[in-house]
This record gives sequence, C-alpha cells and structure tokens, in this order.
Amino acid sequence: MASSDTVPAADARARGLAPFLRSQMRNIAPFLTLIFLSGFFAFASPSFATLDNLGNILTQVSITGIIAVGLTFVILCAEIDLSIAAIANVTGIAVAYFTLQESYVNIANVPLPGAVAIILSILLCALLGLVNALGLTVIGIPSFIMTLAMMQIAAGISALLVRGQIAYKVPSLITTLGSGSIGGIPWLVIIAALMLLGGHLVLTYTRFGRYVYMVGGNREAAEYAGLNVKLILGAVMVISAVCAGIGGMLGVAHFGSAQQNEFDTYLLDSIAAVVVGGTSLFGGRGGIGNTIVGLFVLGVLNNGLDHVNIDSFLKILIRGLILLAALVINVYAQRLREKAAE
Repeated sequence: MASSDTVPAADARARGLAPFLRSQMRNIAPFLTLIFLSGFFAFASPSFATLDNLGNILTQVSITGIIAVGLTFVILCAEIDLSIAAIANVTGIAVAYFTLQESYVNIANVPLPGAVAIILSILLCALLGLVNALGLTVIGIPSFIMTLAMMQIAAGISALLVRGQIAYKVPSLITTLGSGSIGGIPWLVIIAALMLLGGHLVLTYTRFGRYVYMVGGNREAAEYAGLNVKLILGAVMVISAVCAGIGGMLGVAHFGSAQQNEFDTYLLDSIAAVVVGGTSLFGGRGGIGNTIVGLFVLGVLNNGLDHVNIDSFLKILIRGLILLAALVINVYAQRLREKAAE
C-alpha cells in the first residue's frame, strides 16, 4: 500500500505538469499533428513512407520555407506582411525581364549580364520592403493595410513588365540553384535549409534577434528599455521582402517560367507554415523551429492527400480546417498566457 505522502506528491507533480502543458500547447500541438499525419498517410499509402517521397516533400516546401523565414520575423513582431507572394512574383519576373529571352518570347525586355540582373532584382524587392517599412513606421499605416496596398503595387509592376506574356530564361546561376542538384540533393532544398538555419541563428543568438522578441512581446516595454522599435519593425519588413524575392527568383527557375500570379498561393502557404507551426500571431513567441514544423505539417498534408487520391476541392477544405485549428490554438494559448500573467 502506498504511503500517505505518495498521493499528495503525485498530485503536486500533476498540478505542476498541467500549467507546463498549457504553456507549451502552441509548440506541442503542431508536433503531435505532424506525427499523426505522418502515421496516417504511411498506413494509408505504401508509397508515402519512402526516401524518394521525403525528397519530394522537402522540394515541395522549399520555396514556401524561404519565404516563410522573413515572414517569421514579421509575425514575431506582431505584424503581418500580405505582400510576400506579390513581391516574390515581381522579383522572379524582374530577373527574367533583365535576361535575354528567346526570339519567340514577345516581351520588350532589357537584357543585362546575369550578375547585374540578380542584383537589380534583389534591390527591387528590398526597395518594395523599404516602402512597406516607411509606410508602417514613418506614416503609421497598419501593416495589414500597408502590405495589402503593396500587394497591388507589386502585382501592377509584374503586369507592366510581362504584359500577360510568359518569360522562360533566367541567369544561369538562378537556373542552377532553382532547378539543379548536387549529390542528388536539389540546390533549392539546400538554399532553403541554409536560410532557415540562418534565420534561426539570428533570432536565437544575436542582439537583433532578442530585440525582435522584445518588440513582439511588449512593445511599450521595449521602447522604455531604449530600443528603436521603428527601426526593428522596418528591418523585419525589409527582411521579409528580400526573403520573398529570393524565393521568387528560385521559384521561377524551378517552375521553368515567369508569369503573372505565379506565386499567389504562397501567401496563404507561408502564413500557414508560420502559424500552424506555433509562432504566436500576437508576437514574441515562436521562431524558425516552429516554422520548420509548420512546413512539414503542410508538406506532409499536401503530399499525403495526393497519395490517397483525395478530391482536390476537399484537399483545399482540409487545409483550411487545419489552419483554423492552428488559429484557435494560437488564440487560446495567448489567453492562457494573459490569464497566467494576471
């Protein structure tokens, strides 16, 4: 028979465990979702749990991962960037616009050396990010509205550059990184992994990363501590745009063409990767590790549904329901955090 102090001790441990589980719900739920989805699809389809298919999943989520790196910085600051897909698109079109096309491509473009084309395209996306930053920090336009306007501006620039036509050629370096491989591993996967690692290192081990968390966690306290909050917010908007631009350039090479609206689906995919992974929409909680888990959840879900031949329209519905569940957990976890702080 257990001693009289064993049960109280167990109760105390249970009471101590419950708050921990509640506080970590945002991190635990996505990981459990990933395990469940992987197990389900491995059971439902023998072709799912293979090394070749794992490579397919990694390739499929790479462009989203590159774009999501910058978006993670933005959401950690409790802001949003709705222009990432449009900036990715205009940057991919720009790098093709500055590359000599075949004679059958009916675009009056400006051919330049490959290195110049790449630099100008990166400068373009950085400039668009800087406009977002100035609108947010100097004029005071909320990021939701500012980036919504930028989404239209970038789409307009894309339309002006290609005028409904399709370009195919990009600089050889971009072609290699977007569609080539080394040792059987696609360069696209390697670039995505390096950017995710770089984002993690910056957020975890640098002063700028700590400032991002401080601004997202408590903006007023960050200002009282002497931080230049506007500079931090402006910086993350530029980072988001540059990451989107890099994803756009590599994506054009991966898809083999540059055209209008090519990256429209990447807006929802990138936001979903960050939020489903557990980064708080309210700022200050989460990080690149959460984004990686979110990428795998979306990658496994999309790939697995293809393997079990789910109706394409039902696939969209299921993705929406998973995103809704992540948002509910996100909001609920924030309420628990606020309640614990009282």
